[in-house]
Amino acid sequence: MLISFLSFSQDLSDQPDSKTVVDSVASSSNHSSKLISKTVYATYYHRKFEGRKTTSGARYRRSKMTAAHMKLPFGTIVTVTNPTNGESVDVEINDRGPHSRKFKIDLSEAAAKAIGIYGKGVAKVEISYLPDTD
Repeated sequence: MLISFLSFSQDLSDQPDSKTVVDSVASSSNHSSKLISKTVYATYYHRKFEGRKTTSGARYRRSKMTAAHMKLPFGTIVTVTNPTNGESVDVEINDRGPHSRKFKIDLSEAAAKAIGIYGKGVAKVEISYLPDTD
């Protein structure tokens, strides 16, 4: 993220009770710094998908920290947190899915194991990410 800082100062030393006034403004160009967080239901990929191509063209590998989401752009890094144990993992979106209104994210096997939902089939998780503003 590129952040530019603009600062200026004004010397008021000729005036009584003088002091130096410094203002700083931080701005980011074309990037929003507003983190989006949602509580959603998650599932994870079955082992039968190992090696198959994802929608992005990459091959699914159960040992990688990846996920599928219907709307987020490929390459988006999403932090997925299991609220029951506080474990979290960063995953990269590289596929489309799950194709259901109830479920919002499909995790790789490694990601599901890292946050402790593997074997449960479905779990409520919190996802957070920075929106793409390009």
